[in-house]
Amino acid sequence: MENFGIYVIITKPVLSYREIAEICVRNEVTMLQLREKHLTDRQLLQAAREIISITKGTKTNFVINDRPDIAMLCNADYLHLGQTDLTISEARKIVGKKIKIGLSTHSIQQAQDAISQKPDYIGFGPVFPTTTKIIPDPTVGTKNLQTVLKFAEIPVIAIGGIFPGNIDEVLQVGAKNLCLVRHFMETSDFENRLKKIKEKMR
Repeated sequence: MENFGIYVIITKPVLSYREIAEICVRNEVTMLQLREKHLTDRQLLQAAREIISITKGTKTNFVINDRPDIAMLCNADYLHLGQTDLTISEARKIVGKKIKIGLSTHSIQQAQDAISQKPDYIGFGPVFPTTTKIIPDPTVGTKNLQTVLKFAEIPVIAIGGIFPGNIDEVLQVGAKNLCLVRHFMETSDFENRLKKIKEKMR
């Protein structure tokens, strides 16, 4: 099982999409997801194409959130699905086998069900309370995260309310893949913050 390390999600960032993509490539971030629910389809596709023009051929995989059609049109590396999106088998009818698929989960049962669908990775959270989503899912906590990490044979992305102040709790239960949305997106100092978290994870 190959872990990703830091998983970056673009959502209402302070910096431009281009700047974020360039920073991720420069720092060899493995996974970069575009999650912009407020954009029109055309705007989303335009943003996706701009980002992938920077990430293609680098160590940074580009992930499209929710939208198998946009993933196909921009030739993304991954598609990320939520619990209310298409199932993996349905999405596969659109993206085929060339695009890998990740799946969000918010409980131990959802994680078990997700793994049976054979995704390439799962997200698990929110580990801590978060305001990133309009209607956040119930907090899962580090104990449940540890349980999922023990039975999952694919990478598990710990996500939700993770900041430098509580990151040690997440690392201590064995998490190898972390997503810090607000900490990275709500600043113009993204690159320095990214480097500090990478150093902490080492």
